[in-house]
Amino acid sequence: MAVIEIKIELKKGVADPEGKNTKKTLEALGFEGIGEVKAIKTFVVELDMPEDKAVAAGEEMCRKLLANPVIQNYSVTVR
Repeated sequence: MAVIEIKIELKKGVADPEGKNTKKTLEALGFEGIGEVKAIKTFVVELDMPEDKAVAAGEEMCRKLLANPVIQNYSVTVR
């Protein structure tokens, strides 16, 4: 059994309205000194296979469904 973590984030230069709204709300709540805020989606997937095959499967999941390669980057790591 392998557990992989898939992180998907917007590429540099792509607007991140969720991150901007979160930053604005945090500042409205009185938090100070906040720099950039990014929204990153994380999936944790359990797979019944060796770790090397699980990473390859996670990358295929991203290419086929989870990520939009035009505007998003992704990474797959073993937990």
